[in-house]
Amino acid sequence: MAPIPGSGLAKGLAVTLRTMTRKTVTEQYPDAQPDLAPRTRGVIGLFEENCTVCMLCARECPDWCIYIDSHKETVPAATPGGRERSRNVLDRFAIDFSLCMYCGICIEVCPFDALFWSPEFEYAETDIRDLTHERDKLREWMWTVPAPPALDPGAEEPKEIAAARKTAEKLAAQQTPPVTEPHADEQARAAEGPTRAQGDSQQQTDQPRPSSPSTPSSPSTSRPTSPPSDRPVAGDRSQPDPSASARPGTEPQPKQEGQE
Repeated sequence: MAPIPGSGLAKGLAVTLRTMTRKTVTEQYPDAQPDLAPRTRGVIGLFEENCTVCMLCARECPDWCIYIDSHKETVPAATPGGRERSRNVLDRFAIDFSLCMYCGICIEVCPFDALFWSPEFEYAETDIRDLTHERDKLREWMWTVPAPPALDPGAEEPKEIAAARKTAEKLAAQQTPPVTEPHADEQARAAEGPTRAQGDSQQQTDQPRPSSPSTPSSPSTSRPTSPPSDRPVAGDRSQPDPSASARPGTEPQPKQEGQE
């Protein structure tokens, strides 16, 4: 069947009429800023404090657009008699965005999280040689990096945060003097009291005590092997009975003749 003359023109006009009645989706940039996704690959930001100059990002970059310069410094020993150590100090970190293809390999291979994606995209230059941005410019873009998404409530705590928290708690425990509770000292003294009293009574029991005439001595009390000279000996009736003279209201009775 042959096409009807002018049918293609009618279809085109129908599409035009439909789009004329709909709201426009064109964004008036730069008067209106675009609403970008949170993880837009705009530019790469550098967090210089985390960089250890390991050169992994420069070696893994497929375009060889990362330039790093550094030097070594000697760190004195932390303890007396320790060994000195050397560390790398970053001198230059630059990225040539005229060669960068925004693959993100440098960000993925960085073991110390020194590189991040920033949604910033307004860094066009009139000269291509000005697209090589140094570390100062990369540091400014670091503050436009959005915060990472929140972790799942049941997720494991990151090892870096756990290690930092344990170190902080250990330092705080070393700096804070131990506080002794008063009731703990009282409990310790009370626990030592009966032990001391028991020891004193045992020492007193081991020592000989003179028995008084009015109070009979207990059989458990130890006596000396030899009697003192001023105490009457059993069977010797020439000495007066001390028990009779110690009783109140009684007088010693004279011995009658013929009594033994």
